[in-house]
Amino acid sequence: MSLRINDVAPNFTADTTHGTINFHEWIGDGWAILFSHPKDFTPVCTTELGYMAGLAGEFAKRNCKVIGLSIDPVDNHGKWAGDIEETQGHKVNFPMIGDTKLEVAKLYDMLPAEAGESCEGRTAADNATVRTVFVVGPDKKVKLMLIYPMSTGRNFDEVLRVLDSMQLTAKHKVATPVNWKSGEDVIIVPAVSDAEAKEKYPDGWKAPKPYLRIVPQPK
Repeated sequence: MSLRINDVAPNFTADTTHGTINFHEWIGDGWAILFSHPKDFTPVCTTELGYMAGLAGEFAKRNCKVIGLSIDPVDNHGKWAGDIEETQGHKVNFPMIGDTKLEVAKLYDMLPAEAGESCEGRTAADNATVRTVFVVGPDKKVKLMLIYPMSTGRNFDEVLRVLDSMQLTAKHKVATPVNWKSGEDVIIVPAVSDAEAKEKYPDGWKAPKPYLRIVPQPK
């Protein structure tokens, strides 16, 4: 069965560039981003890993850990990290999972069962579906999945924006409108009655339609 939003993120133990980890234990009580790559030493992924490394501080401010995955040995990841720092200007300080037996890729439904049990002999094209971003919440449930083709670099500014939205809406009974950015107006969710909304927002709200109630972002 395919993995869906609000499913528990499958747990696993794996070797990484930071040693062996248990995924759920590694997440702890915060948020986590798991983003996968079809092969080491590939051009688009090199730019992605470098950019994500540059954003590491922003994710840390939001109590969100970052972990990468590539279907290659951990030793290769270490060599690739040197290329990434040289070409992208950022040192990769987050762990990278070595998924040589394709176990995590299959666990997260990124490769079919018949893909085999080894990364040996596989090309990036064979692993083209291993191009997903998963955001996992403190409850260990999947909050977001973004799947990209190999030819298109992922937008990690968007991942940061969505994380801001999810953390805000997890705390307050609001939703964020199209293209929302932190600090902008938000929407009172339909499950909140007008009476309840008046208690929380005594200054009122803008309502171009009864179901569209707009208020400043809660502090």
